[in-house]
Amino acid sequence: MKRIAVAALAFACSLAIAQDQPQRRVTKTGTIVLHEAVESKVLNNKRRVWIYLPPGYAESKERYPVLYMHDGQNVFSGDTSYLPNLEWRADEAAEALIKAKLIPPIVIVAIANAEGERANEFLPTRARMGSQEAGGKADLYGKFITDELMPFVNKTYRTKTGPANTGLAGSSFGGIVTLHMGLTRPDVFGKLGVLSPSVWWDDRAMLKRVQALPKKFASRIWMDMGTQEGPGAVTDARRLRDALTAKGWQEGADLVYYEDGFAVHNEGAWASRIGMILLYLFGR
Repeated sequence: MKRIAVAALAFACSLAIAQDQPQRRVTKTGTIVLHEAVESKVLNNKRRVWIYLPPGYAESKERYPVLYMHDGQNVFSGDTSYLPNLEWRADEAAEALIKAKLIPPIVIVAIANAEGERANEFLPTRARMGSQEAGGKADLYGKFITDELMPFVNKTYRTKTGPANTGLAGSSFGGIVTLHMGLTRPDVFGKLGVLSPSVWWDDRAMLKRVQALPKKFASRIWMDMGTQEGPGAVTDARRLRDALTAKGWQEGADLVYYEDGFAVHNEGAWASRIGMILLYLFGR
């Protein structure tokens, strides 16, 4: 009887925990196509990729600018996001801005993380993170996007190419790999959304890289940080902004630095800014 009582108590506790978990909601807006297992020979793995197509795509013969976004499971829907129902709402923002004729129709490519490889693929240098090492595969991840994913997207969908028509965006480690890829391949990516970048990584390796640039590139950069993202985060972001302006980027022209008051480090905060980011990067 005692074992039965213990089992019943354990079942009741697990049921209560399950009931506390929010029910995940599908929150996609517009036309979004899922490619379930996009293979990378460079990285020797597969991942999901979602493609947002703008209003009128099916009826049109036009070609469209493209924004590639990291952490793709968080970009469009609460049923796939890392935290339940906390997603970027990039599809809602794009739909609203396109319909309001504030930006031209665009395609958004949302690239999911490879299982257990996020830090390794997003960070350009290898360094300690807690008790383990991480990073060092950002160049391979960039090669996956430019040499494997982009040819597939350009062949399958009607896209425009060239840096003036190709953007890249990500947050946290995704902000670091966005800036890294933008500086490495300015011939491919001309619009960069660098959200809440983890400037602290590897003794501020990305800050040092910007400071060592021989010259600026013809890239349009959005960079931001929430004021409640952690000790030193705003100071580091300002130092990165200052390094970019020292190389020739001009605030209000080809660089925006935006501090979001009381914003924390999560998808809800980035969702609140994605409309401004799309407007800045692709606005008419």
